[in-house]
Amino acid sequence: MNHDDFGVPEPESLTSMGTTEDPIAESSVRLALPAEADAIGEIQVAAWRRAYEGLLPADVLADLNPAQFAAQWRAALIAPGEARNRVLVALAGRTIVGFAAITASDDPDADPRHDALVAELAVDPSATRAGHGSRLLNAVVDTTRADKFQRVTVWVNTTDDILRAFYTDSGWSPDGATRELDLYGDESVRVKQVRLHTDPSTSE
Repeated sequence: MNHDDFGVPEPESLTSMGTTEDPIAESSVRLALPAEADAIGEIQVAAWRRAYEGLLPADVLADLNPAQFAAQWRAALIAPGEARNRVLVALAGRTIVGFAAITASDDPDADPRHDALVAELAVDPSATRAGHGSRLLNAVVDTTRADKFQRVTVWVNTTDDILRAFYTDSGWSPDGATRELDLYGDESVRVKQVRLHTDPSTSE
């Protein structure tokens, strides 16, 4: 996880689960709770194993520890930073099947007052193709609009045609920025990424 602090004040635009007396929605998106950090860590590891298959050695992917990811998310949710930093979760009934993390962008060419960054957006591989990713992305746009951001960006691996199409089919487009990540710090594995963006004030 690249960003440590995500706040949890709930915007009105998000769909929330009902009370214990209310019917449980078949699918919904709401803000994450600290107690859900374990589920978020599990989903992140599963998603990363799929996203980086073929880019990282199999033993490295196998060694990814959900508990380590969960500890970071739990700390971030318990001690949130800036109010506009948020973690959203997608649910199928009561089961968490995906999550997204939003923060003010820390890209060198960004203005954190106006530019948001989708630091993570992942759906459990066993729950894909059920609309959860689209619901998360819509909630990201709604949330950033409510928080008065003027632009939302995300970095996508250039080799991940499926993820790139997911964003572009939703109206996001490249803004010309690219970067190359040195995953091990020794130049042995480098991953090229392209940045996509959207204007939350005009997104559907």
